[in-house]
Amino acid sequence: TKGTLMNVWLSAINFGLDFLLRGFVLVFLGYFFTFKFIAIESVWIYWTVLLFTEDFMFYWLHRVDHYCRLFWAVHITHHSSEEFNLTVGFRSSVLQPLYRFIWFIPLPLFGFKPEDIMLMYAITQIYGILIHTQFIKKLGPLEWILSTPSHHRVHHASNVKYLDKNMGMILIIWDRMFGTFQAEEESEPVKYGLTKNLDKPYHPFATIFHEWANITKDIMKPVNVKSKFMYVFGPPGWSHDGSSKTSSQLRAELSQKSETSE
Repeated sequence: TKGTLMNVWLSAINFGLDFLLRGFVLVFLGYFFTFKFIAIESVWIYWTVLLFTEDFMFYWLHRVDHYCRLFWAVHITHHSSEEFNLTVGFRSSVLQPLYRFIWFIPLPLFGFKPEDIMLMYAITQIYGILIHTQFIKKLGPLEWILSTPSHHRVHHASNVKYLDKNMGMILIIWDRMFGTFQAEEESEPVKYGLTKNLDKPYHPFATIFHEWANITKDIMKPVNVKSKFMYVFGPPGWSHDGSSKTSSQLRAELSQKSETSE
């Protein structure tokens, strides 16, 4: 119950911020629409291409959220639940509306209307919410094309093998193309949450801002400018002294241990 209430709370704040910015986003994307260099006449082609291109842009937005600590500080809220159910789909990255629209700038340049971009994003978000479930197992051939509940369970895992995988909202093909795909394996049951879970998992503000506090502590350390830069813009887990590790470093360690044991 506490988890569900927290998810509702985070979703409400996200929705309020998104609503306040909606007019600005329409005007912002509308400005770039005036410079469009393509006009797609066919309705079917228009909406199909919009679906693919928006999902592609979301993939890169999502990937940056996982590989740059500044943006991870926003996105971590969505991953901080140790549960995985439909309500977790509403557990929003609260501050993401402040910058998300920037990633969609190429779309109006390709001739897509701002209101259509926002409508398509809403549709894909609904799909993204529905795949937060443990009830649906695997979907056969669709596992090769779509981001399924199985793929998204992996995405929410804290297992080292599963970290930073399966970024696609609708399509999993981007992950397969760019090396971030990982199938859910029976031999590796998913453990949900973060590699280090929250001390106060139900605190309404610590849940949103705890990683910002951690970043502040790190940049206050007596280290050089390059290290301070990396603590903000480097991958989550990066440290100047090895006291914490990135997902890539953790996977390398796991692989080395596995080879040693063999």
